[in-house]
Amino acid sequence: MNSDLSVSVKNHVAVLEMRRPPANHFDEALIGRIVDAALALDDDPACRVIILASEGRHFCAGADFSGGEFALDQAAAAERLYRRAARLFDVRTPMIAAVQGTAVGGGLGLACAADFRIAEPASRFVANFAKLGFHQGFALSVTLPDLIGRQAATGMLLTGRRVGGEEAVRLGLADRLAEPGGVREAAWELAREIAASAPLAVRSMRATLRADLAARVRQALDHELAEQMVLWQTRDSAEGIEASLQRRTPVFRGE
Repeated sequence: MNSDLSVSVKNHVAVLEMRRPPANHFDEALIGRIVDAALALDDDPACRVIILASEGRHFCAGADFSGGEFALDQAAAAERLYRRAARLFDVRTPMIAAVQGTAVGGGLGLACAADFRIAEPASRFVANFAKLGFHQGFALSVTLPDLIGRQAATGMLLTGRRVGGEEAVRLGLADRLAEPGGVREAAWELAREIAASAPLAVRSMRATLRADLAARVRQALDHELAEQMVLWQTRDSAEGIEASLQRRTPVFRGE
């Protein structure tokens, strides 16, 4: 397995660990490796639950706009990434995201693709797209309202505010609140509980509950990308991204 993603299976639980610390930014290649590994685990009888985790201080800070493929052509890079990311919703195995530090932007989208999210008090969930001057992505148009309701999702998206671990549990964005430093252990605890259930029944129930989610995600990704492509051409988007890289408050002019 590539050095930026490790895969291990023990006691019917697989751990997919991103290894791009401290922020664990992703690109099409890393998302593709996560998807390919998860789909392969669908066919592994030794795996009944997947934990999506990351090395370092933060769970995932989304895509890195400061370099790489996004710096060359945002639209093309996003289209390729979303095409890969959509397949994550085809995975048949229950998935738990262990969220330490921050899950921001596309990193929040990745966490919301899982069935469950484990947080600690210091965890932060951030849909910062409005602060960057463009439309949300990674199917958050579907997954975030499904988890916390349209009103709360609208508030998170339009303000870009940070939601801490305790509030995330109250909203339904996180499912369990771990002790400080105990996110991975709490994810394992939940994984063991699921793995102890009948695996065929678990997959059948999950498929029923997720129903048309994959189809809705693909439709949302197409719309999100179309909106992003328009807004990436604006001065506000350029200002938002530049301000983020410079760690300053953006000044938007509606242009």
